[in-house]
Amino acid sequence: MDDWQQMLKNSLTDPEVIAKRFNLNSKELEKIAKEFKIRVTPYYASLIKEKGDAIYKQVIPDPRELAENSGVSDPLSEDHDSPVPSIVHRYPDRVLFLVSHSCASYCRFCTRKRKVGDSTKINPRYIEDGLEYIRQHKEIRDVIISGGDPLMLSDNKLEYILKSLRAIPHLEILRIGSRVPCFLPQRITPKLTEMLKRYHPLWMNVHFNHPDELTAEAQKALALLADAGIPLGCQTVLLKGVNDDPAVMKRLMQKLVASRVRPYYIYQADYVTGTEYLRTRVEKGLEIMQNLRGWTSGLAVPYFCIDAPGGGGKIPILPEYMQQIDDEKVVMRNFEGQVFVYPQVQEGNGKRKPVGRVRRRQKQAPLEPAFADIIEVG
Repeated sequence: MDDWQQMLKNSLTDPEVIAKRFNLNSKELEKIAKEFKIRVTPYYASLIKEKGDAIYKQVIPDPRELAENSGVSDPLSEDHDSPVPSIVHRYPDRVLFLVSHSCASYCRFCTRKRKVGDSTKINPRYIEDGLEYIRQHKEIRDVIISGGDPLMLSDNKLEYILKSLRAIPHLEILRIGSRVPCFLPQRITPKLTEMLKRYHPLWMNVHFNHPDELTAEAQKALALLADAGIPLGCQTVLLKGVNDDPAVMKRLMQKLVASRVRPYYIYQADYVTGTEYLRTRVEKGLEIMQNLRGWTSGLAVPYFCIDAPGGGGKIPILPEYMQQIDDEKVVMRNFEGQVFVYPQVQEGNGKRKPVGRVRRRQKQAPLEPAFADIIEVG
């Protein structure tokens, strides 16, 4: 048995053991476990410094999961866009392909709580149906392989899926979505990466939510993937008490870039049943973006988006950098709160009064500029 499989076997799954370790009510944990599985790898559990910290909150069950009445089981209406059980086809040229029901550890904020961990809902017997659907739909050029976590499959099973997809002529890009490099970096072996590199162009989106997750082991796993030529992106979820602090989020983004991972999305937490205690207000995400753009490398600035409830797809949410636009000019503020004017192109021979820039303002000025400060020259 490989080391990663042995570690997985020794994961925390028993409510009574978890309750004893963290001084919790075992009866409450047993009730939660009937609704959504509990599993924490020994490696990830070792990152918990104290009860209630940023690592703890992501994987240790909380009684509020059952006490809260808000949220819905399928907030993104994935089931509505599922023509066969393993496929979600929402966007014109790409599909989500669910190939594994299992995860190395179970995130308490999971958007697919209704089916992740349940082998009757995400099952290997549906894989062939998914492959056939993709073969029949030539508009599909991009497949996101997800679950659960695809890297929970054996190398052979995962390779079968990749090889089958690569045999479909109209497919251009394959992407794997995985939190294994965070939860179980020991799974990323030279043998695995040698196999993966045979199926380029292959991309991988990983999932890290806090800088403490980027340990030496995680960075080694990411390096193996990057050295295999796999472009890496990160999808982070904004969570209360985990990363809802601009300094924490900036450090996470910087550490990702240093690990050769391009920050891709910061997601506003989905409106999932039993996760209200982990959601933040949207303004918090905007504040974080305001403290990233211009204050750190552009490589470290992801999109902040809401995956719209009801199946509307990912919608980017931006701070208000553009303050005014008309036929003559565009008025913008930069990351420091200074206001600048960009002249619009003028059609024909029309003359335009020249425009300039505002007087310098102090850093971190309010988001709403004083338009009286705009200087027009000419």
